[in-house]
Amino acid sequence: MSIVLPPIRTTGLTLGKFAPLHRGHQLLIETALAEVDHLIVIIYDSPLVTPVPLPLRSAWLRALYPQLTVIEAWGGPQEVGDTPIIQQQHEAYIAALLGDQHITHFYSSEFYGAHMSRTLHAVDRRVDPARATVPISATRIRADSYAHRAYLHPRVYRDLVTNVVVLGAPSTGKTTLAARLAALYQTHWMPEYGREFWEQHQHARRLTPAQLVTIAETHLAREEQLLCEARQYLFTDTNALTTAIFALDYHGAVLPRLAQLADAAATRYDLVLLCDTDIPYDATWDRSGAVQRHTFQQRIIADLVLRNIPYITIRGTLDARVAQVQRVLAYYRPYHSLTDLLWAANEGNHNESV
Repeated sequence: MSIVLPPIRTTGLTLGKFAPLHRGHQLLIETALAEVDHLIVIIYDSPLVTPVPLPLRSAWLRALYPQLTVIEAWGGPQEVGDTPIIQQQHEAYIAALLGDQHITHFYSSEFYGAHMSRTLHAVDRRVDPARATVPISATRIRADSYAHRAYLHPRVYRDLVTNVVVLGAPSTGKTTLAARLAALYQTHWMPEYGREFWEQHQHARRLTPAQLVTIAETHLAREEQLLCEARQYLFTDTNALTTAIFALDYHGAVLPRLAQLADAAATRYDLVLLCDTDIPYDATWDRSGAVQRHTFQQRIIADLVLRNIPYITIRGTLDARVAQVQRVLAYYRPYHSLTDLLWAANEGNHNESV
């Protein structure tokens, strides 16, 4: 009579900064997932390498590979290199992080696979070390993510694009400004879908509550697509916050789904620009008059203030507005404090005037 032994459970480990997560990393992860029963990924906090926060880089991994165990290494060594001291630092840190977790396979495409697998008493599994299958590195991507976007999953690439939303009442120059900025920075801009929809479906100059939800949802879907195609910046003409204010103006209420989209829009954008009402009112047939423009502008400002959304007011001629945005973007750094941006911009303006 033969004895059937239970299968040996295999546990793989890989680690890195994933700054950003690219197709080479994905090849390694997917290879490991196909070969072991369980895979652990340790992701380092690396503020000296990338401004992208560790929780966001972890979120990429969890979204694309929910079966992983992702461990965020906030206190990991920052030094890299092939020296005995640096090797020992990383070995000790990883051993402490794993505790009594037994690793059977260590996955990498780098030199450290040798000493790390030896320390863990695991199989040294190298995946595409010559970068022949996926000829890319995170360093090259950080230098120009747009040029190398084919090596990035859309879920990752869209988070590397700065999404600038342009708000303001009707006839405040939002569309003209967004289009001009897109041309200047050789990127895309997201037209206001509500205008297109209104022209096709309005009845007695009104839209139904359900139609306003459709506007917000379609605008968001188109915006998401353009984020995957934009070069460094996407300039977005209005968002669900504006649509919700239209709902209040038309119907005195906002449907729950539209309110949900407006709430999400409050934290969605990297920069919020508010076009001022200091330009002449363009009385086209689809607008409700200069008095209504003023009222609508006040409602937008009140909404931004109540939601604690930082915004920058853009004023003057088109050329003056473009110059203001250029100054803001010159100081802007993704995933840095907006307060620091405003301080730096004010210091720059002060120095220019001295």
